[in-house]
Amino acid sequence: MAATKIGHTAAKVLGIKIDYRNPQGVDDVSRGESVYSISSADSFVEKEPTSWEWIQGVTPNGGDFLRWAYNLFPFTHWIGRYNLQWFYGDLVAGITVGCVVVPQGMAYARLAELAPEFGLYSSFMGVLIYWFFATSKDITIGPVAVMSTITGNVVNKVLEQDPEMDPHVVASALAVVAGAIICFIGLVRGGRIVDFIPLAAISAFMTGSAINIAVGQVPALMGITGFSNREATYKVVINILRHLGGTKRDAAIGLTALLFLYLVRYGCNFFARKLPHRSKMIFFISTLRTVFVILLYTMISWLVNRNHRSQEERLFAMLGTVPRGFQHAAAPTVTKPIIKLFAGELPASVIVLLIEHIAIAKSFGRINNYTIDPSQEMIAIGVTNLLGPFLGAYPATGSFSRTAIKSKAGVRTPFAGVITAVVVLLAIYALPAVFFYIPNSVLSAVIIHAVGDLITPPNTVYQFWRISPLEVLIFFAGIFVTIFSSIENGIYTTICVSVVVLLFRVLYARGRFMGKVKVHSVVGDHVINDERKYHDQPLDLNDPDRAARNIFLPIEHGDGSNPLIEPQSPYPGIFIYRFSEGYNYPNANHYLDYMVATIFKQTRRTNPNSYGRLGDRPWNDPGPRRGRVEEQSDKPTLKAIILDFSSVNNVDITSVQHLLDVRNQLDRYAAPDKVDWHLACINNRWTKRALASAGFGYPTPAGDGNVLQRWKPIFSVAELGGHDSAAAAAEYQENERELRRKRIHDVEEGSANQKSTKGTDGIGKEDGSSPESNDFAQNIAQSKAYLGGPSTRVAAVHGLNRPLFHIDITSALQSAITNVESRAEYEAKGVGTKER
Repeated sequence: MAATKIGHTAAKVLGIKIDYRNPQGVDDVSRGESVYSISSADSFVEKEPTSWEWIQGVTPNGGDFLRWAYNLFPFTHWIGRYNLQWFYGDLVAGITVGCVVVPQGMAYARLAELAPEFGLYSSFMGVLIYWFFATSKDITIGPVAVMSTITGNVVNKVLEQDPEMDPHVVASALAVVAGAIICFIGLVRGGRIVDFIPLAAISAFMTGSAINIAVGQVPALMGITGFSNREATYKVVINILRHLGGTKRDAAIGLTALLFLYLVRYGCNFFARKLPHRSKMIFFISTLRTVFVILLYTMISWLVNRNHRSQEERLFAMLGTVPRGFQHAAAPTVTKPIIKLFAGELPASVIVLLIEHIAIAKSFGRINNYTIDPSQEMIAIGVTNLLGPFLGAYPATGSFSRTAIKSKAGVRTPFAGVITAVVVLLAIYALPAVFFYIPNSVLSAVIIHAVGDLITPPNTVYQFWRISPLEVLIFFAGIFVTIFSSIENGIYTTICVSVVVLLFRVLYARGRFMGKVKVHSVVGDHVINDERKYHDQPLDLNDPDRAARNIFLPIEHGDGSNPLIEPQSPYPGIFIYRFSEGYNYPNANHYLDYMVATIFKQTRRTNPNSYGRLGDRPWNDPGPRRGRVEEQSDKPTLKAIILDFSSVNNVDITSVQHLLDVRNQLDRYAAPDKVDWHLACINNRWTKRALASAGFGYPTPAGDGNVLQRWKPIFSVAELGGHDSAAAAAEYQENERELRRKRIHDVEEGSANQKSTKGTDGIGKEDGSSPESNDFAQNIAQSKAYLGGPSTRVAAVHGLNRPLFHIDITSALQSAITNVESRAEYEAKGVGTKER
């Protein structure tokens, strides 16, 4: 109480008008509208949200912090119920993925300009760490083609500036810095930031990157040398064609390996359709085709090159020596000079790490019926890249191909990553001698085969075109920039253009004027009446017993409705206007300019003689020429505006101020009358508070001071415990059982009463019940729980203190028409129309 007095005193000193929203100068529940609530309904006065409520809603409490800490380690939610059946599924999936990730990891390390063992280190740390923080059972974190290519570009640019720098030091520093940024975003629960990147941009990035990577691997596949495969894609294609005559024996190994990979894939797909009962076995054969091809060509390479181990004597290029164990385990070197060298490439690296992983996780979550937490997935990526460099890993993220394999292999929990880590660990310590003979061209074939799945197929592009042609242009723009510039520029292009398109749609959002159409519900050739019963008679639109309702359609048929149906104006001088894409400061002007212009075209000024002299008229409305009289148009005068806020979630100061300016403008246009503003379908309490603070939601005071006497409030009310309530249904069933018991009792013990009843004028002979049962039945029939009428309790759905806020357009239109007609009737009697 003391705080309130202090606040009011301070407001007086500062000149703040606390009660400026009370134009009638009366209390909230006695502005002329509460008579209805007192007589026939329960009162409901809507309270405004307060700043303290907002602070409480956004400020985490102790419970929120505990839940946040508990959710940091999602494995604790399910590890206690781990069982052998889950372990079997994880074992099969883990071993399968492990067999695939070993050759892929070594191949992708070459894209990152690193030795093959660094791909193994990244594969091991990715699958080992992820399961602690995972909200997806399918994702496999490790080296991927696109991120490896970005890392290779970063390494090359740094080495150009500092040739003495070790490549793995740069890659490890990039992983630590990018991982720290992503981990921070996840810890503050900012995972929704990735939703700003649309699917078209992601598809363009994946497709352009796949083309870039595949073209860049063709020289190694063919054994062609003499130029850099890190240039723009179109330049690499030109150089390949120019040096095609320098093809070596590597082409025989690489091309046949690539052909073999595709033959096995298409063959397995064919037999899976022909032999569905063998689909599981065929799936594992198809999944392990990369392993089979590498083992086959490694054996061929060993047979051919076992006596030609030196670099000069080899018949084709081989992988070479791969050290056993974690030979590069050490604390990563992260210094300011190193960070400065790749700071310009850091945004692209973070974006690639995020969008590839989150997009894959969401996709497989929907396929397998679970929901991922983007913020938690960011933490998983961040921690993986923070800890991985201690064992020599470079930036890693989710892999599409390995995730698909893991999902189809029947993985049950994220623990499958531990099994995959064991397989990779065995490869690091047991297989380095075998890795020596792997042909480089075969690894290039593996990369080309893997990135081929990242290219968006034509049918998907066609579906994009059907949904949004504009986004298809963004898709091709991203691919074009990637091919003729770089992957990083392609990423920036698609994201920036997508943001521009989003802002354009918001900025130039256009509202729609709505008209009224009366519709009937028809099922086939049956018309549904109000009791939901079917009638076979032809549809009679004039029959009031048929179910009919009013709907509101855009007058210009912008929604695609039947153009033969003409929506009617709801009432002369009343307009219904719907916001289409929210209502905020960027689009407020565009919305209201269109609304005002349309209203001016379809109405006339209420008082054409409001300007006493020609010089009083504004320059943009000069009126008729001298000697001529302004024609009285048959257009109606402006009386009320109904705004549909169904698509508006919040408003701001600028948008509300624009609304105030337009209200004042239209009040001058309609002078001496005032325009009623009815607002329907407001979905947010803070939006109501903002609009009420600007004076909306209340009757507009007129100059004669009789606004309350002329105002007829109309509210939407709902029954409390009416026919449709669960309480009424339960009471009805209990009363019916009691009535049956009464009847049985009367039949058994009241036979004498039955005989006497037959001797009367036929009263009671149909049911044979006693007067007590008749009285009981009468009481049931009069029960207010399921009887309409005065005994039914009703309450206003919206607050009585804001009579111009309505639950839907129908109630807003009813209120607007009633009050326009009431005002016309009031003024026809000569009340409040005297000139002052």
